[in-house]
Amino acid sequence: MKKHSGMRPHDIVVLLKIAAKGNNAWYMKDLSMELSISASEISESLNRSAIAGLISKNKKRLMKLAILDFLEHGLRYVYPQQPGAKARGVATAHSAAPLNKEIVSNEPYVWPYGLGTVRGESIEPLHPKVPEACLKDPIFYEYMALCDALRVGRAREKNIAIEELRKRLC
Repeated sequence: MKKHSGMRPHDIVVLLKIAAKGNNAWYMKDLSMELSISASEISESLNRSAIAGLISKNKKRLMKLAILDFLEHGLRYVYPQQPGAKARGVATAHSAAPLNKEIVSNEPYVWPYGLGTVRGESIEPLHPKVPEACLKDPIFYEYMALCDALRVGRAREKNIAIEELRKRLC
């Protein structure tokens, strides 16, 4: 078995892209194209996730409870984020669906992105291609925005985000 050299931020992106596909079939080449991550990186990501117990050994089935547990208890510590300078970009965390329906804020959080339409405090995405991929897939967008709420949100935002993730994953 390969040595596990630790999870990388885009491993979460890959797992949540698979989750966003629901029961639809997926192939590594499709993930590569949709996320703009090389096929070899997708393969390595799935290997790391299998070793970590976040996807089955045959890489066909997500271990949804393990993913939820990691997102809830580990994400903010492993991939912390602090809001940065104001930038134009794509809304994230409590500023994007589904949280923007429950949480009202005057200061949006955004992933910096040239084609974005919102101006707010910048949050570095888990992978540089996340904003582009999210604009093409609204379900994936919700997963990634909920993850950012776990990374930068206050207690209320985190609690709502984990409940929303629980609804979607389990």
